[in-house]
Amino acid sequence: MSFEADSTDGATRLRFTGSLSAADAARLWNEAHKASRGQSRLLLDASGVTELDSAGAALLVSVAGNEAEWREPEDAGAAGVLRRFRSGLGEPRPAKPAAPFRPITSLGGAVLGMVRNMRTRLTFLGETTMTAAALAPRPWRLRWVEVLRHLDEAGTRAFGLCMLLGVLIGVILAFQSSIPMRQFGAEIFIPQLVGISLTRELGPLLAGVILAGRTGSAYAAELGTMRVNEEVDALRTMGLDPMAWLVLPRVLAAMLVMPVLALVMDITGLIGMGFVMALLGFPPTAVMNQLVQWMSVGDIMGGLGKAACFGLVIGYIGCHAGLSAGRGPRAVGDAATSAVVGGIVALVVLDGIFAVLFFRLGW
Repeated sequence: MSFEADSTDGATRLRFTGSLSAADAARLWNEAHKASRGQSRLLLDASGVTELDSAGAALLVSVAGNEAEWREPEDAGAAGVLRRFRSGLGEPRPAKPAAPFRPITSLGGAVLGMVRNMRTRLTFLGETTMTAAALAPRPWRLRWVEVLRHLDEAGTRAFGLCMLLGVLIGVILAFQSSIPMRQFGAEIFIPQLVGISLTRELGPLLAGVILAGRTGSAYAAELGTMRVNEEVDALRTMGLDPMAWLVLPRVLAAMLVMPVLALVMDITGLIGMGFVMALLGFPPTAVMNQLVQWMSVGDIMGGLGKAACFGLVIGYIGCHAGLSAGRGPRAVGDAATSAVVGGIVALVVLDGIFAVLFFRLGW
């Protein structure tokens, strides 16, 4: 196979002669493309080609492009190969074969993925616990400024939302409870029903949902951005533990702020309930007597204890989602979504565990 390139009258002529096989195409590929690149008028002379395979045809079609002038091979066999190659390019590509249905393999892959995910979460929990145990004898080494900053962001700035939601929940519970209670003349027991429901269940649970939506997603987004920007790797390079610098202040702040948010939810919910009871004709003294008679300090303390556990879990899940984020452009969004979904699911599961535990303890 010989290849010649010459320019005459403003046109570039590329001439191929002889047998154009796969080895020749590989040898001439860069040279032929370099000679044809940037030419306004191109003449491809393949009349001297005596033998041709699919690789040689690919070279000719690739060099010629869509605007080159052709001189077809005079050899019938070479011309037939080139014609069949062009016809194949014009036909639609075959559809990709369907993936084989392998239920056992799919189930095994899903189980292994769950096991790896669980192992990663347990490893992260162990690292966090060990770091907290190491800092317990030396609490001054914790970044208390960061703890205060996260307390402000997670707690103080969420008071307005908690107060609004608490009042609305108290009003809704009181109105909905009054409908069946009125049939039995037992509307006086609405404060007991709403008070116990708020302090033991709804107050901590709704405050946890607010914390997961606001703070858990913020933790995941902030730490995920730091991971994408390789700031977490920079901390490790400088010999600083990301668990002590980034995770513990956030988890501690979430755990400390959750009982306060739950208490705000409880108080505002009772205020909303008292407003409904006033509309139903019950004086504030009667409402207070019902609350004092049927509610105990244990109800409030149990709810606040649950709230602290909820805050600990939400902070842990948000930080884990942020530090385990990927490197792509969607990593931060996926981390925030994972933190919110994981936090809410964990809240429901923990609330069910606490309900069974309190029932067994007779609390």
